[in-house]
This record gives sequence, C-alpha cells and structure tokens, in this order.
Amino acid sequence: MGKSLNGKELGTGISQRNDGLYQARFINRFGKRQTIYAKTLSEVRHKLRTEQCNDEKAVNVVDRSMTLDKWFDIWLDTCKKNCRNSTKGSYVTHYKRIQEELGWRKLTSLNLIVMQEAFNKLKTDNARKNSKKILVDMLNKAVDTDLLVKNVAKQINTVISKEEKKERRVLTLKETDLFLKQAKGTFYENLFILALETGLRVGELSALQWEDIDLKNKVIHVRHTLCYFSRNGKYVFEMHDTKTNNGKRAIPLTVKAINSLECQKLQKQKIILKGKTAKEEFQNLVFVTKNNQPTQQFLINQCMQLVIQNINKAGIDFAPFTLHTLRHTFATRAIECGMNPKTLQKLLGHGTLQMTMDLYCHVTEDTLFLEMEKFEKRCS
Repeated sequence: MGKSLNGKELGTGISQRNDGLYQARFINRFGKRQTIYAKTLSEVRHKLRTEQCNDEKAVNVVDRSMTLDKWFDIWLDTCKKNCRNSTKGSYVTHYKRIQEELGWRKLTSLNLIVMQEAFNKLKTDNARKNSKKILVDMLNKAVDTDLLVKNVAKQINTVISKEEKKERRVLTLKETDLFLKQAKGTFYENLFILALETGLRVGELSALQWEDIDLKNKVIHVRHTLCYFSRNGKYVFEMHDTKTNNGKRAIPLTVKAINSLECQKLQKQKIILKGKTAKEEFQNLVFVTKNNQPTQQFLINQCMQLVIQNINKAGIDFAPFTLHTLRHTFATRAIECGMNPKTLQKLLGHGTLQMTMDLYCHVTEDTLFLEMEKFEKRCS
C-alpha cells in the first residue's frame, strides 16, 4: 500500500514521489513491472485502470503487424517441423477453409465474433471441427510465444448444422461374399482379402514388405506406414514407422490371408518379369501398381468402386464403401465371433479399448436377428 508525501494511504501500487508526481506500478502479463506517472491522484488511478484493462485485452506485443497467414507459415515451419509431409498437407487443407476469411487479419483483430462468422460459412460440422483443431493449436503456440494473452478460438462453436452422425458402413457376411466374388481376378483382389482378414489400415497395407511377412510361422509384423503427398504435380512417397508404439504389432495369419499373400507374390513376380522396375527403397513392397510403383489409395478405391458398380449393374442394390470399411468389418466380425476385446485392440493397434469398442465394433442387422433368436430360445 503506497502513501502520499503527507502519509495518506493511496492504494495498492500507488505512491507520491518527492517531486510531487504520482506514480502507479503493476505487473503486466509478461511478469514485468510497468510504471505510470500523473500529476494528480485521480489521474494516476484512471491511467492505472486503463493500462491494466489494455494489458488484459492486448493480444500482440511482439509484432502488431502479424497476420494469421504469416503466423500459420511460422507455426508450420517451426512448431510442426518434424511432422510428416503428408500430415503437414492435411494441416494446409484444413487451414485453407478459413484462410480467405481470416488469413489476412492481424492477430490483434481476431476476436470470437470474427472467427465464429468465418466458421459459420463452412459447409459441415466436420469441416468446422478439423479447422478449429488447427486454429486452436496455432493460437495456443501464439500464447506460448507471448503473441497472444488468451486463445479465444477454443470457444468457437463447431456444431451448427446438427448433422445426424452416420453409422459406419460395415459389410454383412452376405455382402462380403458378394464383394469378394465380384472382385475375383481384379488387380487388388489379394489386398481386399488381406484387409478383411487382418484389419490393416490402408497405409499399413501399402507399406507391407516381404520381410514383414513370415509365412512359415503364419504372422505379419506391422512396422511401417506408407505416406504420400503431391509436390510440383508429382506424388512423393515416404516410408515411416507407425505413428505410435501400439501400431507396431504382430498379426497371426488365417488360411485365407496366407493364400492371398501367396497369390500376390506370383502377381508381383509377373510385374517384375515385364521389366517394370522400382526405386531401391520400394523394391520389396508387397502391393504395388501395374508399373511396380507404390500403390495409392485412390487407385485401390477406383478398383473397389468398379467392383461395386458391376454388382449394381447385375440388379443388386449395393451401397458404396471405402477401403477403411474393410477394417471396420474385420473388427465387427471378430467381436461377433467372440474374440476378446483386448485381443482385438492389440490386433487393430489401438491405444485404448474404448476406441476399439466405440468406433470399430458395430451391430449389424444379421447380429440383431441372431441375438433375438438366442433370447427367444432362452426365454421360451
């Protein structure tokens, strides 16, 4: 508590100097002492309140000209320097959705209303969710580097359209048999079978090398994932370790999986005999294109959609799905067959059991009828 020259108490941080001037001191948001001077007590109190208020509201003291675009480039190059190029590409995609509305703005002008208006213009809740995740992380780092005092992006509302959450597509036993029957003889038939028999992710399937497969002991060792991104109009492929330690795992092989791998080995040999060469680091890949290059998800999806189109042409209503659907189908079949959920978690490479059960295990219509039949027999 400071005092005047005649000993009167003036309030916290306020005092009177020997020359008669009043001074007020407070600790700003950076932990530094800030001093204010005035000729009168009322004036210094007013200045103190104003400066403290401005200090709380201030969002940028390092570079007041810093725009969100400029900060995104810094954030991507420094904070995300060690991320995979494919991951950086997804950050760019999510940021571009809000770039036109917010990129040109200075960080000092980014308030909740401005940001919410930009997010309201996005088409889906999922787009809002992904872009918010990027923006929150960007502004968190801005707070850490003293560019911002508070990250108001955390308060952005992403649930606007109230879209109904779609149930993940899972193939029934009948649909699985129909799909595989129609896929017989296609270029990626063996990949489809292996996906259904192991639940491998598309990146893990694409990264499989023959040294990862032990046919003698009937096991696959999952060690890598294949990522790719576009650079100057060309696809660049990178082999990475799995994202987490849980991703590194051994998966026992079924008879169907072994047969598909043996067929794939023959197919790969035929490609090589045609004189199709691959880069040294990709020579041992299990699944490749017809030109012996690393495969890409859109090529697999093209083959898959062609199979589905042929089924529909035959007069059978068959809804489209993606390669990831086969992973969900594997998980659902495993639970239906009575597999221990912890075992399934290990096979899928999940960090938590909750993820396995909530996101990958589905109740199909066939299961509903079977369970009700069991219920009826027990109760009759």
